[in-house]
Amino acid sequence: MTPFSIRNASSPQGAVDALSAHDNARYLAGGTTLIDLMKLGVEKPTTLVYVDDMPGLGAIEVVRDGSLRIGALARMSQVADDPRVKAGWPMVSQALWKAASAQLRNMASIGGNLLQRTRCPYFRDTAFAHCNKRVPGSGCDAMDGHNRENALLGTSSNCIALHPSDLCVALTALDARVETLSRDGPRVLPFDALHLLPGDRPHVENALRPGELVTAVVVPGSAAARRSLYLKVRDRQSYQFALTSVAAGLDLEPDGSVRDVRLGLGGVATKPWRALAAEKFLVGHRIDEATAFEAGRRAMEGAVARKGNAFKVELMHRTVVDALLQLARAESIS
Repeated sequence: MTPFSIRNASSPQGAVDALSAHDNARYLAGGTTLIDLMKLGVEKPTTLVYVDDMPGLGAIEVVRDGSLRIGALARMSQVADDPRVKAGWPMVSQALWKAASAQLRNMASIGGNLLQRTRCPYFRDTAFAHCNKRVPGSGCDAMDGHNRENALLGTSSNCIALHPSDLCVALTALDARVETLSRDGPRVLPFDALHLLPGDRPHVENALRPGELVTAVVVPGSAAARRSLYLKVRDRQSYQFALTSVAAGLDLEPDGSVRDVRLGLGGVATKPWRALAAEKFLVGHRIDEATAFEAGRRAMEGAVARKGNAFKVELMHRTVVDALLQLARAESIS
């Protein structure tokens, strides 16, 4: 591990100022991703700005317009177990409970979860020389290597690294917003604009400015948010990243046709993925096996499969179908 120094920050503005004053610096909160990458030699910061003691950034609240506002330093387990989140945003609670282990959920911050980095083995193992995300311009060993856990949607000829967050899948489905602070002042980003497609610059993963600090995420309330679920398929039932996952929300008209539907896909894309074509198709239709099947097909349009991950096309198709039918059955019963 590269030697580093630690600076404590007592306020968001103090954190921004401290990070901006040092080259090759990183923010440190729970550290469940950053410290791992430092141990592996992937991340080599010389300064860490410790933000976990800052007051006021761990609050979970429902604001006047009915949105859920989650401070960046709130812990995954706190948010997952909050009764307001369970009732108004079930997919958010379920996505958090199905992520990582209990110990990690108790340590990991929401802000850190939003910015966690890929688990692609070619990125995390420095013995592999060719990784455009870690060493820009070096190539991508995953293309023709072990790519079972790599992406099919949003890929480029330079990178097929998978985005790993469960929470982010739910947040993109619900049109969340991210609040930040930088030396230019505060700003609000649409959640879909936070993470970037790899294109020809896979090492640039997000739209944050140098030194910009995530302070909160805001999730609008809606009928589709209240009637939602997070369905996750994985090799084992705990402490495992998704093979495929779906964050689905559904609001029906009195006649049973779809008024509003939200579909976020995980385990298949280079960033949290919104299945907009499938959503558009479903509006105005009743949810049955045929419409759910067609929505699943449309959700994976444009997928570029490779030898190791081609099975995910059919698996995601079935995951979408299962999620929609589960929600439709629950809606009809209620």
